[in-house]
Amino acid sequence: MKRIKNSAEKSVRKQKSNACFIGEPIDTEEAQDKWQWRYELKNRKMQRQGWKLNSGEEDEIILNVECHYAQAKVAGFIFNIGDCAFVKGEGKKKHIGRILEFFKTTEGEDYFRVQWFFRAEDTVLQGAASFHDPKRVFFSTLENDNLLDCIVSKVNVVELPTRLDLNKKDVPPAHFYYDMEYCVDYSTFRTLHNVKSSVSPSLVDVSYKPITTYPLEVSPSCEPMKVELSLLDLYAGCGGMSMGLCLGTKLSGVNLVTKWAVDFNSAACDSLKLNHPQTHVRNEGVENFLELLKRWEKLIKSYGCSDIKTSSNGELDDRDESENNDDSQSGSNASSGEYEVLRLVDICYGDPNNEGKSGLHFKVRWKGYSPSEDTWEPIANLENCGDSIKDFVRRGQQLKILPLPGDVDMICGGPPCQGISGYNRHRNTDDPLSDEKNRQIIIFMDVVEFLRPKYVLMENVADILRFDKASLGRYALSRLVHMRYQARLGTMAAGCYGLPQFRLRVFFWGALPSERLPPFPLPSHDVIVKYWPSPEFERNTVAYEEGQPRDLEEALVLRDAISDMPAVTWHETREERPYEMPAETEFQKYMRLSKHEIMSCSSTGVKETKEPVLSDHRPCQLNEDDYLRVCLVPRRKGANFRDLPGVIVGGDNVARRDTKDPKVLPNGKPMVPDCAFNFEHGKSKRPFARLWWDETVATLVTFPNHRAQAILHPEQDRVLTIREYARLQGFPDFYRFTGTLKERYCQVGNAVAVPVGRALGYALGLAYQRLAGNEPLIKLPSNFSFLTPPIDDIVVLQT
Repeated sequence: MKRIKNSAEKSVRKQKSNACFIGEPIDTEEAQDKWQWRYELKNRKMQRQGWKLNSGEEDEIILNVECHYAQAKVAGFIFNIGDCAFVKGEGKKKHIGRILEFFKTTEGEDYFRVQWFFRAEDTVLQGAASFHDPKRVFFSTLENDNLLDCIVSKVNVVELPTRLDLNKKDVPPAHFYYDMEYCVDYSTFRTLHNVKSSVSPSLVDVSYKPITTYPLEVSPSCEPMKVELSLLDLYAGCGGMSMGLCLGTKLSGVNLVTKWAVDFNSAACDSLKLNHPQTHVRNEGVENFLELLKRWEKLIKSYGCSDIKTSSNGELDDRDESENNDDSQSGSNASSGEYEVLRLVDICYGDPNNEGKSGLHFKVRWKGYSPSEDTWEPIANLENCGDSIKDFVRRGQQLKILPLPGDVDMICGGPPCQGISGYNRHRNTDDPLSDEKNRQIIIFMDVVEFLRPKYVLMENVADILRFDKASLGRYALSRLVHMRYQARLGTMAAGCYGLPQFRLRVFFWGALPSERLPPFPLPSHDVIVKYWPSPEFERNTVAYEEGQPRDLEEALVLRDAISDMPAVTWHETREERPYEMPAETEFQKYMRLSKHEIMSCSSTGVKETKEPVLSDHRPCQLNEDDYLRVCLVPRRKGANFRDLPGVIVGGDNVARRDTKDPKVLPNGKPMVPDCAFNFEHGKSKRPFARLWWDETVATLVTFPNHRAQAILHPEQDRVLTIREYARLQGFPDFYRFTGTLKERYCQVGNAVAVPVGRALGYALGLAYQRLAGNEPLIKLPSNFSFLTPPIDDIVVLQT
């Protein structure tokens, strides 16, 4: 909201103005009591610096007040303090504000002070606000002083409670209504009941004093809450984001449990299921998952549910006494050509048989056949199997194999970002939302709209606030606000939360009107954030303000994370091996803790201790030519392909092949491949580059491409292993990954860094318990990176 300009035309305005105050000035003592802050500023002799504070800024304050008035007449309208008005804007545009003061200056100029309302398109939402109700505006604490004749006319603005089911029938016949506040800091939209304790005092007719509030440090709760919150992880990958959130909420005293997880990648789903066996993991696209939820809700309404027995492990108990006999007769009915449904064992929406048509399908266990011969059948083919469908639906509902609206307390996820990533050279810059690679952001919000969880957390790459004027980031925020969710967004660097990896990501918080909007956790480690956002999003970077008190731990470097890793060759094939040496740092000690120690998995009751082993400590194998090249890269800081024989670096910092003395490998191939010279026009130092022990690593991607990244081990002739990758993402060593080497690297590279999710989970837990205030930031407890929740009821058996 730009402040109304009042400079060159003052004298002309004064002569032609049809605006004036009515009646006598307010009694001096009453005025000075009511607007004490303004008279105090005047008495500080500010005239030596001019009679304006924050001159030319949005919050400009006029200091040479002489007296106040209670009423004014402008353009034929009588205005009282507290009335709302249209105010002149740029061109034909009219702003909306509430009048807070009428006053005359010592130079005889007539002013009013206004508290502004924002239309949706005037906020950070901009063009993404096109589908919002044009009658809806947003309260703000932005105030400034303007000449009286900037008022255009009266306007009726009413306050409404924020309701998810608000519709046009609930809106009174006013010009505008508001139910939320908008604040530029962290692009925050929040309900008014969470605002009123912190709004500008002048809005409630008391003295106005700008106050800077620093977040308070909050310690973990000693008494964990009995309540359990359920989490749905969309685009879950191998589970890094949900795992981090659950760890963080435990530290705050809240038990968040990942009940459901969805991902299209089968290897990632296998990894998630391996590490979180109690989670219902679905290997399918989220768009099909959403359609399945809608069909599941209809099935529940049709078939109902009552007293159903479940198995002790929480899975569908689909066996009966005859099953062993039936399965032992596998194939007995094949010759007759008759098939009988034994039971239904799974459900999906999509095209599992690749027939070119999507629909609702059940997986059928056939009588006389083994589970390996189960088939997916469309529901239309099971019209005579009503009892089987009813039995499956009832058992599935009791076990909550799929969530219904009201079942989910939180949804988290990182919709795929290939369509906006800077690594994508073929991005759709004309209409990003029409790009199939970007439509998952829409699908994510569609799932939120259907399930209506208490909290939402969406993650994406930093380019979401850069690409196409941040249209996709604005859309995500706009959808949340349009659904009446409170919302805010922040940009966080993983290194600031105890990792030796920079990794910048954007997070969108959402919360129902009845809940506290979670804050962002301030950094715990002293990492310099190398990030230059557009001016509009400068105030979205989660960091301390200049001059703000801070007590940060030293930044972690590569040595802190992997110096205890045993040496492996470039062709290592062992899936497990001993550690060989003790942990050398606090980070390494934490990474080596057991699953029970880190996650407080006390539900098992008994824990058997074994000699710890290191898994996934294998690198992607180099081809023989690249291995020979890597062996020649010096083992020192900053070494890369430029240090290989046959390379000349000119004064323009461009690396070129030495044509006078070309070097070749024993097989006659060039010592340096063309791709190294062509990458970034020969100016990059990343091809065949070694990392070094005292460095913070750049963002890990989905594959350790040594030809385009600095990813070589400091002292061994290989790329980083999967386990070293996982350490840099904060995955504890007990966390295991499945699939091919390439698939495992991809899972780790795509994950949200666990310590970041952990810090966000802690903030969520405080907000849920209403222990966090209304501030957008909180400070984490001391030594937060290595805190573990208490473990109860664990019996340790020494072996």
